[in-house]
Amino acid sequence: MRLVQIMTEDGERRVGMVEPAAGSIRLIDGSHTVLGLAERAIAKGQSLADQVQAQLGSDLIDYSDALSAGRVLAPVDHPEPARFWITGTGLTHLGSAQVRDRMHEIARSSDGELTDSMKIFRMGVEGGKPAEGEIGVQPEWFFKGVGTCVVPPEAPLVMPEFALAGAEEAEIVGLYLNDPDGNPWRLGFTLGNEFSDHVTEAINYMYVAHSKLRVCSIGPELLVGDLPSHVEGTVRIMRDDQPLWQGQFLSGENNMSHSLRNLEHHHFKYSMFRRPGDLHAFFFGADVMSCAHGVKTKAGDRFEIDVPVFGRPLRNTLTQASEETFLIRSL
Repeated sequence: MRLVQIMTEDGERRVGMVEPAAGSIRLIDGSHTVLGLAERAIAKGQSLADQVQAQLGSDLIDYSDALSAGRVLAPVDHPEPARFWITGTGLTHLGSAQVRDRMHEIARSSDGELTDSMKIFRMGVEGGKPAEGEIGVQPEWFFKGVGTCVVPPEAPLVMPEFALAGAEEAEIVGLYLNDPDGNPWRLGFTLGNEFSDHVTEAINYMYVAHSKLRVCSIGPELLVGDLPSHVEGTVRIMRDDQPLWQGQFLSGENNMSHSLRNLEHHHFKYSMFRRPGDLHAFFFGADVMSCAHGVKTKAGDRFEIDVPVFGRPLRNTLTQASEETFLIRSL
């Protein structure tokens, strides 16, 4: 089952279930947000899928029309964006570890000691998939922003005027809602373009936090249920409607050094992330990135993440922001 949030032609927010064979979205009665639908399911003690089936209506919307008109929203959001945490982890896939290692090769000592990146990756390989009931090694973690940094599918990914680069990071994203007692509930999974500044990060590893403070995009569909252990697809960059670069997307636990359970534990072990009513989008890490292949993106390039198990591709176009001015005052 896959869900989307859309705006109807009349300007009404709705939640719908994707019907791939018909190319349609079947609207869910009585729900205007996935957040509200999930809250209702939690309160009733039933699964999100069962709640959807209980409210499934008969009205249909053409999916392609909604996408082309920009009426498909991010698959989850929060009425208070500051309560929507956007975070993630890296060095969970072989490809990302190799890229990060090349970026930080200068940090190697003369005796060939591993960089910090490869040390973290090796720790994950050796201890990132603990046995049931055990806790594995802690992964890398980063803060991306809050709900205001999320842009919907088909919307621009804006690179700040001060940025040195803007590159795609195609990832699977886990979506979570904390219940009134502070217990996290996984709603499902979606595609994400984490979008970061690898050139800034490469200057010095201590700049990794700065490189992550950018917009991102998730969606268009929320996959309800378990994540397959092997997930594959294609990541591509289009320039002037022609393919500039493409790579294979590989993820799922079979292609990761950490189990999802271990990644989730080390995020939600912090009580600040278990605040009742908060929403979380947690990026699980990228395996392939165009910047590792010498690609330099520019305004107008379109990123496409096409992974069939998640339905329609996540597409966004890179744009460059003009310089912003602001004034810091004293009170």
